[in-house]
Amino acid sequence: MREVVLIYLDRSGGLQKFVHDCKKYNDSKQSYAVYRFIISINPSDITELDATLGNYILHNPLQAAQIFQSVCFVAIKTLSLIEQLQTEAQISVLLKPTHLPPLPSYVLSLSAYPFNYTSPRFYMSEGIVIAMGTVTKYTQGARFLCTEETCPFSEGRFRCIRVHCPGATESATVRTDFVCSLCSSPLQEDMKFRVLGDKQIVEMIDAKILNALKGYSTDKSHFRIQAFTLFLR
Repeated sequence: MREVVLIYLDRSGGLQKFVHDCKKYNDSKQSYAVYRFIISINPSDITELDATLGNYILHNPLQAAQIFQSVCFVAIKTLSLIEQLQTEAQISVLLKPTHLPPLPSYVLSLSAYPFNYTSPRFYMSEGIVIAMGTVTKYTQGARFLCTEETCPFSEGRFRCIRVHCPGATESATVRTDFVCSLCSSPLQEDMKFRVLGDKQIVEMIDAKILNALKGYSTDKSHFRIQAFTLFLR
């Protein structure tokens, strides 16, 4: 599947964009614990190349992103795109599909019952924004060092890093109770390597509320509309 990923990136122009993003990181004077890449993908085109990979992206996007992560790491090391990069774990890949299959199972509707959305995969959702919060910062990645000076993880390498994953809370990335996996000593964040991003909280409501606002309903049964929260990162 890694070979298919490389072929798709080359044909779709994603590889050229990736190289351009790497150049911006390499030319930057800022220190990064995590290098974040947003890769646009067309599920239909990938499925034509390899049906297994296409299905994997649609239904296991977090695991599929790890395949792209591995390909990006090899490309960076082979072409010497980012001199500061040390480990594969420093690469964070976010897959951004251009569209999803026009099938009911890919549509997230909180007005439908039962709410069988247990799979952490891509869904489409349509609604009306009724409230928006201010844009705030969140931690995309951070480096930690062991507080025990004799521990190898106390050195200035990227052995202990935390990367934000979709669906995770802030405390999963930055906390004060992380311990070293080698000696169990407390870990301390190296603040100069913290990577920040923007986030915004949005309140949405199902588009079916428009029927209720007409002043009448063709359905005699009672119904209830409730807003839901989205985190835009």
